[in-house]
Amino acid sequence: MFKPGASLTFTNASTVLREGLAAIAAGQTGIDVSAVATVDSSAVATLLAWRRAAAQRGAALDFGALPANLQSLADLYGVTALLQGVAAPTSATDRHH
Repeated sequence: MFKPGASLTFTNASTVLREGLAAIAAGQTGIDVSAVATVDSSAVATLLAWRRAAAQRGAALDFGALPANLQSLADLYGVTALLQGVAAPTSATDRHH
């Protein structure tokens, strides 16, 4: 299972993105982000790109439990359901702000 390092920020997001995409292309259905300790918005974008790549292959992708800092960013940006593989709300009345 692919496991990024302790940092996933703007400075290394391109490299980590490519590595994760290669793992997904090789058939991996899980990426272990439990050790990612330093994040910024690039981490959320990277996980969403991985999820999209897996979906294009017709595969599910599991991140496991997100570290608290990454979970906090996902909550802030309103993408927690997307990272957990749950369908996002589709109507305005379903969304919480």
